[in-house]
Amino acid sequence: MTARTITTAAALVAGIAAALPHPVRAAVPEYSFTVVKTYPHDPAAFTEGLLFQNGFLYESTGLEGRSSIRREKLETGKVLQEYDLDPKYFGEGIVIWNAKLIGLTYTTQIGFVYDAETFKPLSDFHYKGEGWALTKDDTRLYMSDGTSDLRILNPETLDQIGSIHVTCDGRPVQNINELEWVKGEIFANIWKIPLIARIDPKTGAVTGLIDGSRLFALAASKGRTIDVLNGIAYDAAADRLFVTGKLWPKLFQIRLSRRPGGKDLCSTIPDR
Repeated sequence: MTARTITTAAALVAGIAAALPHPVRAAVPEYSFTVVKTYPHDPAAFTEGLLFQNGFLYESTGLEGRSSIRREKLETGKVLQEYDLDPKYFGEGIVIWNAKLIGLTYTTQIGFVYDAETFKPLSDFHYKGEGWALTKDDTRLYMSDGTSDLRILNPETLDQIGSIHVTCDGRPVQNINELEWVKGEIFANIWKIPLIARIDPKTGAVTGLIDGSRLFALAASKGRTIDVLNGIAYDAAADRLFVTGKLWPKLFQIRLSRRPGGKDLCSTIPDR
């Protein structure tokens, strides 16, 4: 067979393939929500990390000179216990592993380990790049750093042992922010836009997008500026999902529901 014959045959096959109907890719499922209950939240808290454990909310706040870790009463929003970070650090996400609370900082490439009960500093650890958020499953920690890759950490040594590349309909998802482990998935805020991504930790694929845009109107109060949606906490014992935002005066317990139809919300996520 001559080269010309091969080329002609290849062109014929390509033409037939192009003429065949292509499968339509289903849009990533979209979810809305119902507000089950509204709770007070400190409007001065620049929320970076949020979690629920043993009946209390734990929250970390950011900005240099205003960063802290806190234990709070859910029903009243009252801060029951607080530890202020050194003013040179911009606090970021937190997670509790066994009896330790682990927290990140934004650009200083250092994290801190505290006694989860007393907030007494125990040690520090280092990582390259930025620190944004933390969550956990039964055996590992997951860390976001503002890129489309989640780091997998050994919870005892805090060394990186793997990574997950996160995509939405094949497109990398940048600006992955606050994280929460919910029923085998990682829920993640996406910085600057009011979407929460549901991420399959095995593949990195976004399996659903929660549209949180209505929350801004619900959280807003007259004469007060609020910032982005950020902060997800899950009460596994009672199956309760909580969300809030930076400088929001309210925290919401929400119940998710699947929206009919298929918007292409993946295309609204910025590439960088």
